[in-house]
Amino acid sequence: MNNLAKTITCVAAFLSMGGGLLCAQAKIDVEGIAKYVYPGNTPESPKSFTYLPDGESYLLLGKEGKTIERYETATGKLLETVLDVSHTRENSVASVEDFILSPDGSKLLLYTTKTPVYRHSFKADWHVFEIKRNILRPLSKQFRLQQAPLFSPDGRMVAFVADNNIHIKKIDYDSEVAVTKDGVVDKVINGIPDWTYEEEFATDCSMVWSPDNSTLCFLRYDEEKVPKFSFPLYQGYCSPSAEYALYPGAFSYKYPVAGESNSVVTLHSYDVETRKTKDIALGNLPVEYIPRIAYGGDSSERLMAVTLNRAQNRMEVFAVNPKSTVSKSVLVEESKAWLNPMAYEEIHWGKESFVITSERTGWNHLYEYSYAGQQLRQITSGDFDVTGYYGADQLGNIYFQSTAQLLDGQGDRGATSRVIQKIDRTGKKQLPITPSKGWASATFSPAMNYYVVNYSNEQTPPRHTMYNTKEKEMRVLVDNAGYAARYTSLPRKEFFTFTSDGYSLNGYMIKPAGFDASKKYPVIMWQYSGPGSQEVTDRWRMDWDYYAAAERGFVVICVDGRGTGGRGTAFRDVVYRNLGHYETIDQLAAARYAASLPFVDGSRIGIAGWSYGGYETLMAVSDPAAPFKAAVAIAPVTSWRYYDTVYAERYMLTPGENEEGYRASAPIERVDNVECSLLMMHGTADDNVHLSNTIEYVSRLQESGRVCDMLLFPNMNHSINGCDARALVYGRMVEYFVRNL
Repeated sequence: MNNLAKTITCVAAFLSMGGGLLCAQAKIDVEGIAKYVYPGNTPESPKSFTYLPDGESYLLLGKEGKTIERYETATGKLLETVLDVSHTRENSVASVEDFILSPDGSKLLLYTTKTPVYRHSFKADWHVFEIKRNILRPLSKQFRLQQAPLFSPDGRMVAFVADNNIHIKKIDYDSEVAVTKDGVVDKVINGIPDWTYEEEFATDCSMVWSPDNSTLCFLRYDEEKVPKFSFPLYQGYCSPSAEYALYPGAFSYKYPVAGESNSVVTLHSYDVETRKTKDIALGNLPVEYIPRIAYGGDSSERLMAVTLNRAQNRMEVFAVNPKSTVSKSVLVEESKAWLNPMAYEEIHWGKESFVITSERTGWNHLYEYSYAGQQLRQITSGDFDVTGYYGADQLGNIYFQSTAQLLDGQGDRGATSRVIQKIDRTGKKQLPITPSKGWASATFSPAMNYYVVNYSNEQTPPRHTMYNTKEKEMRVLVDNAGYAARYTSLPRKEFFTFTSDGYSLNGYMIKPAGFDASKKYPVIMWQYSGPGSQEVTDRWRMDWDYYAAAERGFVVICVDGRGTGGRGTAFRDVVYRNLGHYETIDQLAAARYAASLPFVDGSRIGIAGWSYGGYETLMAVSDPAAPFKAAVAIAPVTSWRYYDTVYAERYMLTPGENEEGYRASAPIERVDNVECSLLMMHGTADDNVHLSNTIEYVSRLQESGRVCDMLLFPNMNHSINGCDARALVYGRMVEYFVRNL
């Protein structure tokens, strides 16, 4: 643990309109709070299984990355060591960081020297390992680091990206072929997404192989007209960069803020035999985004391309013949507000049909379509949301996750639970396979013959159990019994509901240890409040709030207001074009509800949040009716004009289409109303919500004759992780409330 991090933080406060800087020492109980926050509070979870094609066995990375081992799925019995780094032929590596199995199960792609690009993407030194021959070879002899490698279905080729261009490694011949040559940094990217696609469309690879291995289809991103954003890099204290000790460096990348130009994205096909590339046009309407491409079923003449308009309220799915480049529209899905990202990010492509989710009834449900575009059936229905689709087993049983709905006559009709359900092959029986209260998720083997359920509730840490699809429990992988014993004496969450503006809202409360109903306690309100999000859930989550209640004497309250998820579109979409308005009404109502409780001191209520929660914190404290005495905003958006196109415009449209909405939703335009003590914290290398959000907000405060406290984390990104930084964030936040409430 860093000694400086143990005891001291430097609180930078702008004290006057001149921007004076004061550095004050304050002891933070980093060791105490580290027991409650990430990573010190993390329950055990099983390693992610890499299943063999038949699902009857899986691979795991061995201790210290020295081996890769195969285990029997049903029993967990070790069957064999597939790779031992000390006994490979032709080449060797000291250890393996992770690996990918080829679709046919004959080869591995493994990597070392991982170098992050953005939040999810990375470059690495990749190798190909042929299991039966025990041969290890570099993926590329031309490029030291490669990105997003993708096996062909037969496992004989690997497509990868280096220096913004696509290359194909032909394993049988140990040769490389360049697919594209026009890739240039900050201008053209082939085969991998730009920053915005990766962050907002949850993708890190933009290539797909045809089932017959003859064609590689890919997206090309022309980002030359996208504005560039830069921020400084410092030496820092966490993983210090000595090269910046005297002169700061800089990180620059293409980042389109709301209303600015996006990358121009186009679709292409490459014929492996002829080495010719063809351009593919999609429909007659403007296509702003292509968030997904995939082959539909076993046909190599059916590439499926999913497109969105800029407003993200119209999705069109095309079936394309990559060889002739002829495309046909097979599905159009529209919304009066925005389309749930699940609609285009989680389409499941089957052999003869595909399954999408749609909110056309006001609730998110599953629909099956033929590849010709005919709706075959609505799979689920009712007043609940489907929140995950897992697929169908060989018998035709369908598995999905949803909000719990009186499944055993005693279930919670709210959005606080998740249940795994099965629809039998007749389509008539819809049965729960996990408890109706609590939170369950599942991971299935590719063959859909085994699945692992991760179940927890507010009082029970995650338990990971393997089943076969006859619902027979095979074995418990992790039960976290020892972990649970560490927290048995803590106060527990109490769930409640109250009414705001005619809507019943879900909330939870954690009372102090040794709670005395005759006393008056200060309150910390925590929230996120972002569209479709949820904080009030009946699942295990140990965090700073238990520390604040158990060791510092606070009542902690969290409320999910309008705009949050799991309760249908009417509850969520009310915030469309008007972010921050209804969320603020509901958070102020939550504060009034808290003040009405006999054990709460209504004059000592604070509010805090991170990211969108930091944004809503600033919106709430700048309302003229705000009752808050103190607030903490971590990495907040201070105007949606500063945020990226995909996220901001999904909910707000462009600034030109919604000028008043952008003005009304910007905390930076409301600083004249801020009367409470305010602490702002931000990472200086936040590539998501830029530090400039906080700097510009502080500038407006100064202009208004106001000041705030501020704590910056050098070279930290949006998550502010590493070197006990997370404990420092929450420790500083709690201490701020101790002093100001």
